[in-house]
Amino acid sequence: MTRRTPETDIQRAIVHTLRIVLPRDAIIHHSANEVGSGGKAARQRQAILTGMGVFPGFADLIIVTGGRVLFLEVKSPSGRLSPAQRAFRDMVKAQGFGWALVRSVEDALGALADHGITTRAQALNPRHRVSIGSAATAQRQRSRS
Repeated sequence: MTRRTPETDIQRAIVHTLRIVLPRDAIIHHSANEVGSGGKAARQRQAILTGMGVFPGFADLIIVTGGRVLFLEVKSPSGRLSPAQRAFRDMVKAQGFGWALVRSVEDALGALADHGITTRAQALNPRHRVSIGSAATAQRQRSRS
């Protein structure tokens, strides 16, 4: 049986929501880049995956839509970025791609708005675009204070 974590539950909720709100041709991808802790077998599997191109610190989710790419790193409310995740964030942003740390569905929706990614609801009602981004941004700012 697979052990569930708060981050797993948050990520599943985010993916579910993104599949509903993003355009049908959007790509939402999870990069499974860690085997997990364990013994010799887990270390061997991790070494194989690294040789196949797994990149340390790679974001949990990648969204490709409308000519934009956004990387989302999903964390629990108390989760922190590892040094490899911070380095990945810095490299991605330096290359002009979007990156966001998200801890909830609301954070993920705010990240879409902050990076100019239009949802289905926004495409149908352009005035809605401002309210989603403004509300989510305001919520994130309140939670950081």
